[in-house]
Amino acid sequence: MELRHLRYFIVLAEELNFTRAAERLRIAQPPLSQQIRSLEDELGLQLFDRRQRPLQLTPAGRVFLEQARQIFTQVEQAIGSAQRASRGENGRIVVGINTSIANSVLPAILRTFRDRFPNVELVLHELVSYQQLQELRDRQIDVGFVNLHHLQKIDENDDTLSFISILQEPFVIVLPESHPLAGQPQVSLAALADEVFILPPPHLPSGLYCQIVSLCQRVGFSPNVRQEATWMSTVLSLVAGGVGISLLPANAKNLQRIGVVFRFIQEQSPIFQTAMVWRRSDASVILHNFLEVVRHVTQP
Repeated sequence: MELRHLRYFIVLAEELNFTRAAERLRIAQPPLSQQIRSLEDELGLQLFDRRQRPLQLTPAGRVFLEQARQIFTQVEQAIGSAQRASRGENGRIVVGINTSIANSVLPAILRTFRDRFPNVELVLHELVSYQQLQELRDRQIDVGFVNLHHLQKIDENDDTLSFISILQEPFVIVLPESHPLAGQPQVSLAALADEVFILPPPHLPSGLYCQIVSLCQRVGFSPNVRQEATWMSTVLSLVAGGVGISLLPANAKNLQRIGVVFRFIQEQSPIFQTAMVWRRSDASVILHNFLEVVRHVTQP
């Protein structure tokens, strides 16, 4: 039995006339009669009572018509779902995010992607850079956002991953609002030589600690680190509490913590870069739609 046999049957059941049904199907009447007879022989029952004028469905034919229509509806739905999947319009994508992307362009990326692909499920995992790279290799996430400095340092010989830089921002100085330097629009790093610093732990493979220490050493001092904190929100709370000062990527300003002020560095600051990274071999249409949205939002 083929789908065309069901289609011939449904049209004939609607028209109850071989001539009109053949015209709708754009075939001659004898082949239509032959196909219907073959269908009845295969089923081992009569679908039409040919003694009646006009033609009538048998009780078995009425039951078969209901089921045949459901089959065609399911086939149409399957075709539509497959076509949407081929365009990346339904399915699921798992995204690794870090604090920098969450504080900056992530809301715009999510809004744009959901507007364009409302039937794609977005699953977000908050992970530091090295965790994202490991989960990409383990196929636990599909795309991630990591510190480019860390990515280049760890994966310079890894040809399994592709990445592009999507966010470039300077470092800023984070001060308690009561700090003597808080009134200046810009602050020289050299003026911070005697300050107590709050920095990420050096053992974290994000590269942020090394970048900040290197920045201070350029102007002649190594930061006096008395307190370590992993997350930006924790750093800001400690600065607001007067524990010390810090240097963070400029996206930290979006957290707007009471009791904290942000000042740009007077000297030329290196750029903190966030990269989008994915498996080079991944041919998912949903992934490539997501990559295009990120490029559109961050590189208009």
